[in-house]
Amino acid sequence: MTRATLSLGIGLLLLLGAGIYVWTGAAAESERGVMPEDIDIVAGKALYAETCAACHGANLEGQPDWRSPGEDGRLPAPPHDETGHTWHHGDQLLFDYTKLGGRAVMAAQGMDFDSGMPGFGDQLSDQEIWNILGYIKSTWPERIQDMQAVRTEGETRSREN
Repeated sequence: MTRATLSLGIGLLLLLGAGIYVWTGAAAESERGVMPEDIDIVAGKALYAETCAACHGANLEGQPDWRSPGEDGRLPAPPHDETGHTWHHGDQLLFDYTKLGGRAVMAAQGMDFDSGMPGFGDQLSDQEIWNILGYIKSTWPERIQDMQAVRTEGETRSREN
């Protein structure tokens, strides 16, 4: 199996997992499943620098070759700018992935996925996680923000049904 085939397979599994996650409504319950209105982007930027930048880059650029698994089989940290895939997911999934970690979110769907993303729920409050996500989203071009908002809306609707 080539590295490209393996990478594509892992990517498809991630997409499938995220789709199942949203479809089954297994996201952690929140009042609306969308980012609260009282986001502090300045605090989020500072928290991102302290908590996230070591892996995801000071400028949200991610690690090199983030689409290809490393020798340990894990995918490197992706960018959180518009070139990455963060904006392909709704708010609640991004929140849960940050709070619980990638492995836990995927395990809730019955998938064993060795994600390098740890959970930060024991280090950051819910508001701090939302502030970080608000900062990340504030850096995206309006077109990307609009597309991500549509994904959030779809994610929220699927939980309501």
